[in-house]
Amino acid sequence: MRRCAPEPMSRFPASGPPIDRVPMNGDHGADGAPIRLTVLTGFLGAGKTSLLNRLLSQTLVANLAVVVNEFGAVGLDQLLIETASSDGVIDVSEGCVCCTVRGALVDTLVMLATWSRPAGAPPLERVIVETTGLADPTPILASLMTHPFLCEAYALDGVVTVVDHLAGAANLAERPEARRQVAVADRIVLTKGDVVTDAGQGPLLAAIAALNPGVRHVDARDGEGLAQRLFGCGVVDPATGKADPARWLGSGASGHGGHNSHDHTHDHAARDHSAHGAIRSFAIVQAEPVAWEAVVAFLDLMTATQGERILRMKAIVHVQESPTRPVVLHGVRSYQHPPAQLAGWPAGMAPETRIVLIGDHLDETYARDLFAAFTGGLRSDAPDRAAVEANPLAVPGHSFG
Repeated sequence: MRRCAPEPMSRFPASGPPIDRVPMNGDHGADGAPIRLTVLTGFLGAGKTSLLNRLLSQTLVANLAVVVNEFGAVGLDQLLIETASSDGVIDVSEGCVCCTVRGALVDTLVMLATWSRPAGAPPLERVIVETTGLADPTPILASLMTHPFLCEAYALDGVVTVVDHLAGAANLAERPEARRQVAVADRIVLTKGDVVTDAGQGPLLAAIAALNPGVRHVDARDGEGLAQRLFGCGVVDPATGKADPARWLGSGASGHGGHNSHDHTHDHAARDHSAHGAIRSFAIVQAEPVAWEAVVAFLDLMTATQGERILRMKAIVHVQESPTRPVVLHGVRSYQHPPAQLAGWPAGMAPETRIVLIGDHLDETYARDLFAAFTGGLRSDAPDRAAVEANPLAVPGHSFG
């Protein structure tokens, strides 16, 4: 298994693209394969534990572990989880998973990955981390990318966010934690749909679309096959065993082709965010291949200037040095999963660079201008690469070598 270190985006190799096959959600069950990790999040009272109970009732628990986090002095949620697995539930109840309990969570994940299983027991294949309702999930994702052991032992399968029809719209309007939980999600599970009319669902669905327009919705009332719909959110489609980056990036990230284009419906929904704070997403798309070192420089400067505003970044890159083999990127905050390269472009997907950025107060114009500057694109009233690199005040203490 390839070694990865806790390095920020700026540590990308600039000499050329990586040559690995994609490790994110790769061949399941192979010897030495990483443990799939699902982050189950959602605001207080949304129904995470009820969903987890139903999920466990449909899933083989002999090769699965659950880590439950509960805010407060005494953990309660684990008492509501029914599982026959001897190693099924580990309660980490010393505080919010995104702050005081983060260290304990890392220790727990390390323990699970190194735990000697009983003779004849199948290897651990999946871990579900249920966060407290007050958690921002991005620090958990950052830990998976930056911890030298966790980034080898685990592969992020996806972020599943539970949102209830009864209080969801109000939570998204009033609570930044709820907005971040939705913004970074790979799947949204909608609960309590039986207590609202179809017309009454409109405000919540619009709020979700404004934050994460490409996310797939799952209705909790349809409880059959939950595992198939909630697991397998990565680059590789578990149903086919083949890479499907368009599915991973989300339909809301689709564009219309051409340099720096992006989906107009997505953009308009994202711009109408006055009721939902400054959390939004957008996609940068370019059909022409780009030099790998230009991508490195773009991400380097984005990290230096906007790193704390980037909640999540997912991208597929059409690189000049290897135009038939796209590079997959996945980042959180200032940190990046080691780049990975697919064996080729999936059938039916046109070669192009597509960078989906989900941010909090992230300046879209700045990101687009910066990408255009480093890749040779034309943006009105925007500096080119030479001007950006020549400006010593662009990032204090930062230089290009």
